Amino acid sequence: MQKITIAIDGFSSTGKSTIAKQLANYLGYVYVDTGAMYRAVTFFAMQNGYIDKEFFDRDTLIASLPYIKLHFVFNAELGFGEMYLNDVNVEKEIRTIEVSGFVSRVAEVSEVRAKLVEQQQQMGKDKGIVMDGRDIGTVVFPDAELKIFMTASATTRAQRRYDELKAKGDNVSFDDVLKNVEERDYIDTHREDSPLVKADGAYEIDNSDLTREAQFDTVLDLISKVAAK
Repeated sequence: MQKITIAIDGFSSTGKSTIAKQLANYLGYVYVDTGAMYRAVTFFAMQNGYIDKEFFDRDTLIASLPYIKLHFVFNAELGFGEMYLNDVNVEKEIRTIEVSGFVSRVAEVSEVRAKLVEQQQQMGKDKGIVMDGRDIGTVVFPDAELKIFMTASATTRAQRRYDELKAKGDNVSFDDVLKNVEERDYIDTHREDSPLVKADGAYEIDNSDLTREAQFDTVLDLISKVAAK
């Protein structure tokens, strides 16, 4: 089957990365978690004191972008590429609730988006790629053969995120996680540069009540339809 580009967009904690990893492994495609890239830039900003709850030095972050090196290194045991920031594995550090609290603000910065979109487009130039994020079908790969838009209720997504963080040993409350999910939704859908919207021609999947297996089968059916065209 001819290789295609699969673009998966949607709200936070809808399982975009989960389905993208499943598809990449099944199809033998490259998987790129663009959210990890934005999280890594956010972690860099936090490390250097460019952002906190009361302050965001956007100009200094923008000036520092040439010094931010991002790449993925495949981990055979995990089955996916881990995020490296300036040659340091930050996969664990970027998944915290603290980073989640700032990432949408950093992702609003047009210069950050331009830098990462350029890298993402380069990664997918040969097709055979599954990429998930917020603007993959609208900005990064508007001509992708398959576009998917994933959604679920805020409460369902918060519960998933809460369970994930608790399993990692993080001391968080459900109310804080729900607040973070709702705040990210608002910022992602209201930013001026590349707001989160359903791309033209995208298939919408509400997985509030879907199992991972049912969701995977649904997407495989979509791939078969696209490949048959």
